Amino acid sequence: MAKRKPTFEEALAQLETIAQQIEQGEIGLEESITQYEKGMALVKQCRDILAKAERKIQQLQEREDGSLEAAPLVRESE
Repeated sequence: MAKRKPTFEEALAQLETIAQQIEQGEIGLEESITQYEKGMALVKQCRDILAKAERKIQQLQEREDGSLEAAPLVRESE
């Protein structure tokens, strides 16, 4: 079974924990490097989630009268 990716909030919480452990010297150098690598993967995942959300938000377009209209959502698979 494939391991599910954490949600944005879960990934952010994991990043905060990793940063605290490294900053406070709670873990050794080798473990710090391992956690840093894990943290960088989490950062990439968070950026991907935010970029996807931004693309969805940009689907709202302003009309000439200032009101908003929803533009058709283009699916990533298209």
